[in-house]
Amino acid sequence: MSDTPVSEMSFEAAMAELEKVVAQLEGGDVPLDQSIALYERGAALKKHCEQQLAAAEEKIAQITAEGGQVSAKPASYE
Repeated sequence: MSDTPVSEMSFEAAMAELEKVVAQLEGGDVPLDQSIALYERGAALKKHCEQQLAAAEEKIAQITAEGGQVSAKPASYE
């Protein structure tokens, strides 16, 4: 498990770590307290990835709505 705060991770780094967390949990050989910590980290990673995907989808929708032209107006990420 990485010590990097989830909020500072790129989408790719968060997905890679989430895959490792899932593999560890599925392995079933992790003590209960560590399993809980892994589950919490996994939930945070999943949420972070979902937020980044939503932001990307919004940006694509803006580009598409503007006829494929990139706009100077920033996307809203909330």
